[in-house]
Amino acid sequence: MLVSVTEMLQKARKEKYAVGQFNINNLEWTKAILLTAEECKSPVILGVSEGAGKYMTGYKTIVGMVNGMLESLNITVPVALHLDHGSYDGALAAMEAGFSSIMFDGSHYAIEENVAKTTELVNLAHSKGVSLEAEVGSIGGEEDGVVGAGEVADPAECKMIADLGIDILAAGIGNIHGKYPENWQGLNFDVLAEISEKTSPMPLVLHGGTGIPEEMIKKAISLGVSKINVNTECQLSFAEATRKYIEAGKDLEGKGFDPRKLLAPGFEAIKATVKEKMELFGSIGKA
Repeated sequence: MLVSVTEMLQKARKEKYAVGQFNINNLEWTKAILLTAEECKSPVILGVSEGAGKYMTGYKTIVGMVNGMLESLNITVPVALHLDHGSYDGALAAMEAGFSSIMFDGSHYAIEENVAKTTELVNLAHSKGVSLEAEVGSIGGEEDGVVGAGEVADPAECKMIADLGIDILAAGIGNIHGKYPENWQGLNFDVLAEISEKTSPMPLVLHGGTGIPEEMIKKAISLGVSKINVNTECQLSFAEATRKYIEAGKDLEGKGFDPRKLLAPGFEAIKATVKEKMELFGSIGKA
């Protein structure tokens, strides 16, 4: 059964580890992440962006697939199905379809509008037993033309949003989505410490977890980061394993063109990446 992230992340913050949010794009992705979580006895969050939601033909399809897998794979660890960077309408649709957790990204609105919309959604989410993540100060990314520093949130605005009764808070601390550029200046731990102090004991979220050095990840966890989002790294390892299979001509041998065989190396690569992250985040054995 799907659970909200509230309890799993409060426990993570208290015990100083983080739970990984791994974005899913299809059946292989979902199955690989769930099996790895079960093998590692780690709680896990399946993230779905609005784009991936459309690609997988809608939130109902995804809820049906995930619930079916929890049952057929005998998954016993806590699993949350989370809308990543949801718009206001997307948040309503995902809740309606049966997601157990929602991120409403109002960071591009003026703070007053972000507060108003977040307040409305937090009340609705909690009436359904769904957890809500909100964001302050959008996170940098190459797609936004932001390079170098990434964006940094205002700790006072973070407190304003945290006080609305949300369950987890995403705040920009110099992190970036996608691959980090050569001139990246690293995470801003002074701002993270201040945000953490102002919003404690709320679990904090680190977006753009791919490519942040291990010691920075560990330091962020020690300062209250309890959820770390990983997407690009799984995509890269999946693509690399698939390329090697095809370049080695394996798809031309016997029935190597069967999609179950063609996608198997990528599936294993995702499992390996997820396990590596769970070890780094400290969530193994915490289910």
